[in-house]
Amino acid sequence: MVDRPNKPSALAATPGLPPQAQVTISHGNSRVTAVLPTGESVEVLLFGATVLSWKDGAGDEKLWLSEGSKFDGSKGVRGGIPIVFPAFGSPDPNHAATSKLPQHGFARTARWEFLGKSTSEGSSSSVKLDFGLSSDNLDEATRALWPYKFGLLYSVTLERESLTTTLVITNDGDEPFEIQTLLHTYFRVKDISSVHVTGLEDSPYTDKVDGMKPKTQASSPVTFSGETDRVYTPAKGPRHPVVISDGGKPSFRIVRDNLDQVVVWNPWTDKAESIPDFAPKDGYKNMVCVEAGSVQGWQKLDKGDAFEGAQTISLS
Repeated sequence: MVDRPNKPSALAATPGLPPQAQVTISHGNSRVTAVLPTGESVEVLLFGATVLSWKDGAGDEKLWLSEGSKFDGSKGVRGGIPIVFPAFGSPDPNHAATSKLPQHGFARTARWEFLGKSTSEGSSSSVKLDFGLSSDNLDEATRALWPYKFGLLYSVTLERESLTTTLVITNDGDEPFEIQTLLHTYFRVKDISSVHVTGLEDSPYTDKVDGMKPKTQASSPVTFSGETDRVYTPAKGPRHPVVISDGGKPSFRIVRDNLDQVVVWNPWTDKAESIPDFAPKDGYKNMVCVEAGSVQGWQKLDKGDAFEGAQTISLS
């Protein structure tokens, strides 16, 4: 072979195009990571299609993840953005179709498929990752508990200043079914006692800590001084932003699409102690859940129907 010491090296990218997002699959084909050329990143676990990490260009983590989380599908991840489907909360004995399902359903523990990535043409500032789950992916035991034919398409779009998560639910069978769904986002904060949530003023909510009593939020931000578990239906609708401020500075701005409820949750001291996979036990000081969902009543999907819901979280 002729020695060519000056031979050209392989081209890293097509000439004339900006650098593209890098997508890798790791941890035994169980995690998908995307990194923008400017350094922002997102990591998704295929068990549950759970977003585990979202970092800005400086490498600062935006989501809270419990040190006690399981990543093998044996239970839902405690932290990040788990997907709640087809039922929210503990099983409702009055809703026969979902009464035997585990809390928050099965989507957050099922193994999803990675369907690929896409970018806007010529754009280096965004990347979209698509994930799929259908009745064919479920084990026999789960299919026996919820025997409907369905499809879920979950898209995670990373941009320099935002993260958008979109869920499309389709009824692929002949039988109608009813669903609830929620994006159970755990935000990382510096000090929960100085966190304010705005955009929920004057809104009705159900107080799960106080015996499911119906209440109305005052004309002031939501603040935290104890266990909080509330299901809001924001008075100004999904397009009005819900803003999380941390220490007096806005940190996150959440806009919803077709997700009419917002769950606000922090376990505080005693509840955190009682949750086996919540670690460290004082981690409640550094997290707040503000969760966009459709969980008040049920969405009925007839044969061929689809339901689409989304949230966009922008960094303030």
